[in-house]
Amino acid sequence: MLRRILLSVFMVTVMGRGSALQYASDMCNWKGSGLTHEPHKKEVEQVYLRCSEGSVEWLYPTGALIVNLFPNTLSSVSEHLTVCIKPFKDSKGSNIYLEKTGELKMLVRDEENLPHKVYCFSQEQGLLFVEATPQLDISRKITGFQYELISQRTLSDLHAISDPCRPCSDTEILLAVCISDFVVKGSIKEVTSDLEQQESIISVSINRLYRQKSKIFQPSQQQLGWEGQIRTPLECGVQAGLGEFLFTGRMHFGEPRLGCAPRDRDFRRIYLEAKSNGLNPCEINTD
Repeated sequence: MLRRILLSVFMVTVMGRGSALQYASDMCNWKGSGLTHEPHKKEVEQVYLRCSEGSVEWLYPTGALIVNLFPNTLSSVSEHLTVCIKPFKDSKGSNIYLEKTGELKMLVRDEENLPHKVYCFSQEQGLLFVEATPQLDISRKITGFQYELISQRTLSDLHAISDPCRPCSDTEILLAVCISDFVVKGSIKEVTSDLEQQESIISVSINRLYRQKSKIFQPSQQQLGWEGQIRTPLECGVQAGLGEFLFTGRMHFGEPRLGCAPRDRDFRRIYLEAKSNGLNPCEINTD
């Protein structure tokens, strides 16, 4: 309660003095500096971004930022959105909160963020309030993070973010084939561990490419077909195995994340049953 009162007083005082409005030149990424502030004034800057993904980089943080994120298409304005942020590896100098009606909820504590950690929240939970922590020397402090706006439909249909280790239901598999950023059929060549990021890197050999985004899979130099890598949390315990799989997933902070990955024979059975009952949400060639 005390924190809420102090924040309200802080915001009113700052707004009375005139807070800074910061608009990104490309509307996706913002980069600013606390050196533009007078050290004794705790100014609040309003940052407005209108993209589905981008970044915020705050050099020598002092005072606070309120980061306003909006979708970049009119059709998405009415959707319920989930916001995900991924702090830069060396992000320091600020606490990141969710702010709603003057009340703060801690999201990322200064210098306690893990390099692989992604923080997601509903847009209805509030705005991002980035508050600089007291520093004797701010010359080497940079607060930064990437962000993504994700529709609730995509988040629920593709649980690569919300619940990545849970097996997909038949309905989720069928939907994943329709809306995933990539849909490919192939086998697992090997699985390696990225301990720093706490992720498994799945190297796959692809013999059928249905759809892909951002050229995840490239023509193989050793054999016919395609090859590439997909990431998933280490805790999911993915292991190399025999047989063919249908790999689906989405791009998340520039990296392909595994979504549903049924064995190909299981997918064919699920799809053909749905098709015979007129329940398949989209068409795909299973021959």
